[in-house]
Amino acid sequence: MRTKQLNRSVGGNMLVALMLLVLGAFMALPIVYSTVQAFKPMEEIFIFPPRFTVQNPTTKNFKLIGQLAGGLWVPFSRYLFNSVFVSIVGTAGNVIISSMAAYPLAKHSFPGKKVLFKLVTVSLLFTGGVIELPRYIVMAKLHIINTYWALILPVVASSMGLFLMKQFMEQINNSLLEAARVDGMNELQIFFNIVMPMVKPAWLTQIIFAFQGIWSMTGGNYIYKENLKLFPTALSQIQSGGISRAGVAAAAALVMLVPPIIMFLVTQSSIMETMAHAGIKE
Repeated sequence: MRTKQLNRSVGGNMLVALMLLVLGAFMALPIVYSTVQAFKPMEEIFIFPPRFTVQNPTTKNFKLIGQLAGGLWVPFSRYLFNSVFVSIVGTAGNVIISSMAAYPLAKHSFPGKKVLFKLVTVSLLFTGGVIELPRYIVMAKLHIINTYWALILPVVASSMGLFLMKQFMEQINNSLLEAARVDGMNELQIFFNIVMPMVKPAWLTQIIFAFQGIWSMTGGNYIYKENLKLFPTALSQIQSGGISRAGVAAAAALVMLVPPIIMFLVTQSSIMETMAHAGIKE
């Protein structure tokens, strides 16, 4: 029996395209505004109502960042290195640990499995601020305050990442894993050679969210040595001059936006391609 296929008219396609264009423009407004503000001279920044255009663009705000950075206690490049290092290591650890924890929850049976997953689900209800004090006590007992570990260890354990990876891994056919075991593959080989490639959309998405969160954190509760502080901390010190540094603050905000956007642009094509292939059913 032949089924009817519903096709949109030309007018329907144009309406959908218009709606998507309006939605995309609305979502792009904050990024556009931040970019414009970074290139405004001081006299244009405080114009009311705010404008999404700049009449006399200038790069003075970015030059001031470099000048002010020269007066910091440690070289500005040190702050940048700290953030890049912690973001890369933390993101890699986040994806690997979340994936390895999700695999047994999704594809193995063991006592306490349901209780463990319920604990993970309940932990999604709490924000990071709720556990700041016990987290600090644990780090102090481990003697990792004022080390890179104080910045990396808290971000590699992600309830959201574990939940996301588990949901994707549950869609993998168990017969495929059993066939791999029959062929002599151990669990690590199955995990890295079969499971991880099949959940590529999940861990690419996790990379974006993890990197964004780690890049923007300051770590001020655990780091007191100046040479271990992160890039956002240095920028906040530069911005702390009040209204006179409003232009510098706008330029610093744009600088903070760039790496997450680049990360998204690098990975989004892979995500869309993998999603498209994952949606094809034989």
